[in-house]
Order: sequence, then structure tokens, then C-alpha cells
Amino acid sequence: MRLAKVIVSSLVMAVFLVASGASSTSWAADEAPAKKEITEATAAKPPVDTVNTGDNAWVLVSSALVLMMTGPGLALFYCGLVRKKNVLSVMMQCIFLMCLMTVIWALYGFTLAFGGDGPWIGNLKYLFMNHVNPTWDDTTKTVVMENWAGANTIYTSTFMLFQCMFFIITPALICGAFAERMKFSTMVVFMILWGTLIYCPLAHWVWGGGVLSYGSEHAKGIFANGALDFAGGTVVHISSGVSALVCALLLGKRLGYGKSAMPPHNLTYTAIGAAMLWVGWFGFNAGSALSAGKSASGAFMVTHFCAAAGGLTWAGLEWIFRGKPTVLGACSGLVAGLVCITPAAGYVTAMPALVMGVAVACVCYFACTALKAKFGYDDSLDAFGVHGVGGTVGAILTGIFAVRAAGGVTAEGHLADKLGLLEGGSVLQAQVIAVLITWVLAAVGTFVILKVLDAVMGLRVPREAEIEGLDVSQHGEEGYIFM
Repeated sequence: MRLAKVIVSSLVMAVFLVASGASSTSWAADEAPAKKEITEATAAKPPVDTVNTGDNAWVLVSSALVLMMTGPGLALFYCGLVRKKNVLSVMMQCIFLMCLMTVIWALYGFTLAFGGDGPWIGNLKYLFMNHVNPTWDDTTKTVVMENWAGANTIYTSTFMLFQCMFFIITPALICGAFAERMKFSTMVVFMILWGTLIYCPLAHWVWGGGVLSYGSEHAKGIFANGALDFAGGTVVHISSGVSALVCALLLGKRLGYGKSAMPPHNLTYTAIGAAMLWVGWFGFNAGSALSAGKSASGAFMVTHFCAAAGGLTWAGLEWIFRGKPTVLGACSGLVAGLVCITPAAGYVTAMPALVMGVAVACVCYFACTALKAKFGYDDSLDAFGVHGVGGTVGAILTGIFAVRAAGGVTAEGHLADKLGLLEGGSVLQAQVIAVLITWVLAAVGTFVILKVLDAVMGLRVPREAEIEGLDVSQHGEEGYIFM
């Protein structure tokens, strides 16, 4: 408990220290501009701004949509699935992570993920939001903001905010695996370490020009010229889903699991949360185009189609095997469809998206029922069964259905490369390699972090606290008070 308080307090203190002094500090030696002779003619001309206001606005709106996915979307989806004595604990995890991960991203997360284009980790160019904050140019008497090099029509600050929302929701997804039994203080420290040691390096590898980035100079040989991950199949869903499985295994089952009934306490919340996730996912996937053009339109379309096919398929499977389609099944299926299309959104067309939705719903349905029952692990809210399995299916199917006509490939020099097996390309090899690497990093990294925290802080709440419920034992509140 003390360790968690110290870490959180240190982060808060760092924000105030940075605000007072970091804005004037350069953290990248090679960024120091050479002095130029200023004449009246040059002094009167402000720098050319290449930002497209439409593109910039779309990515900002998409950022808001992705934030909505965590709270209230994921918060409602998850809290409806737990027992009523734990409803606030799940909401608190989502809301607290919205705050905590934002601060980490601002301090050092963004620069570790997207600073420079080294093979393994970012440099310190954007540390403490250096080169992201607006600056005042005394020469031109204007405010200067850097454009994002990977999409020159939006500001770096806009791209940073968009990626920040991914950094928020990814660890929040893991919470579904250890719901109703993990200590809040341990959760806080775990997420700080997980975001720093697992998410940031993986994001750099896949999106920051690292060893798994498609078309990167570092993605050669065994990395097969890099993998396609439009919006986070590996970075977000496989990493969180596999980590969720490790959490479920190391924390053990909830008290009474398999012996006492533990039905969702409010499926109305879950249905509302699922609908919010569906809407927010348009920002998640179509926003990843980083423009309001063809790629965004295509990503928006296939996202919607895959979600619809997933929801229909899961409900249909229940209808066939259990006699009745359920709201929970339809919600789980549409989310599985959204997860599956995430890595493929900018690379596939409409009909393959429908096929992907059917395929992932079948596989995830099996994972959340037969597979989970066979091995007996307590993945409370099926974070692994939907996100880990669904993300894996999506990443692999991207290697089959990806086509150049979808318009999502922007790596310089690779616009003419054939992509998936559907058009005779060979990117499937890189997709499989990226999946395996992500599985290993997430599993091993999460295992080590949890083992250390278990020795230092302990992972689970005491037996009495779990019986009482985490709302009261961890937060001193109740979700429902009837007077």
C-alpha cells in the first residue's frame, strides 16, 4: 500500500516540477536549431503550416471517441458483468486508469513509444512533452506547433492525444481478468510497470519504426519486412488479452468459483456499454487513418460490418447449441468482431470483414465456453477469450485478406507490395511472427511483474475483504443504497 502511494505521489509531484521548468529544456541534442541571420523580410513571414484542419479535427474527435470507450463504455460493460458488491471497484479501475495512464504518457510514455525510429525503444525527444507543447516565435510573432512527421496534416499534439487514449484503454482491458479479487494498490503499481515495460516497447516496435513496423529498415530477415497492425491487434488486444490470462492464473480463482453462482448483476449496463464501445470503436479504427480521407472511410465501413457479423454469429451459436440467443452473447460477439477487425481495418474490404466477423465469433465463443471450462481458469470477464483470442485471429486473418486497394499501407517504398494471401502477397509470415512475439512479451513480462509485486505487496485482497466486496473493502462505498 505504501509503495503504491509513493509511486502515485511521485508522479503527481513530477507534473508540477515539469510544468515549472521542463518547457524550456531541450532533451534531444540533435534538435538544437542553428542560428540564422534574420532580415526584415524573413522576420515578417510566419512558418508555413501544412496542417489540414479537417484531418486534425477528425483525429481530435476520434481521440474523444476512444476515451469514451474506457469511460463510460468499458466501465459499464465490465461493471454489469460483476456482482453488485463489486460494481464500483470496476468503475474505479477504469476511471483511475484514465487519470493515471494519462500522466505517465505525458511524462515519458509517449517518447518511449514514438520518440525517434530506433529498433527497440523510443528516444527522449518528447520527454515531458518537449516538442509537443506550442512555443512562441519572437521572430515571426506567432505560435509554433510541430506537425507529426508520420502524418504531416495533423499536429504532433493531436497524434499524442490520440495515442494516449490507446494507452489508457489497453491496461483497462486487463482488469476484466482479475475483477473482484485484486488489491487496488497492487493494481495501480502493476499498471504503471506494465504500461512502461510492455506497452511502450511494443507500441514502438509496431508503430514507432521499430523491428515489427511494416516497411521499417529494422524489419528485415526473421521479421519479414514488418507486420500490418492498423489500430492495435497486437499492441492493444493481444498484449492485454494474454496479460489478462497470466493475471487470472497467478491470482487464482474467486472464492466459490465453480461452486456458487456468479451471474452478471446488471446486463442492462453491459448492453449499454457494448453499444458505446461499438460507437467509440469508429474513432479507434477509422481515426487510425490519421486523416479524413479514403482510408478512414474504408476502416469505418469494415469496422461496422465485422461487428455486426460477430454479434449475429455469437447469438446464432447460442440459439443453436443452447436454445436461446442472449443479450450477453450478442454483446460479446460484436465486441469480438470489433477486436478482430482492429489490426485489419485499413487493409481489408467489406466482404472479407463479414467473413472475419463470423470466424472470430466462432473461435471466441469456443474459447469463452469449452476452452475456459476445460482448463478451469477464472478469467472473470473473458478478457483473454475475447481480446487475446480475438486479437490473434484478427492479426492472422489480416495476413490473408489484406489488399492494397484498401489504402491503409503508407510505408514509403512499399505502396506497390502485394499484401495478403488473397492477392498473392506474403505478409502472413510477418503477422504470425508478430503474434508470437507479442504473446511472449506479454506473458513473460506480466508473469515477472506480478511475481515481484506478489512478493512485495501481495496480489489479492484478504478473504474477508473479498467476501464483503471490493466496493466497501477497497473504496469505502456502495454502488446501491436503497433508503
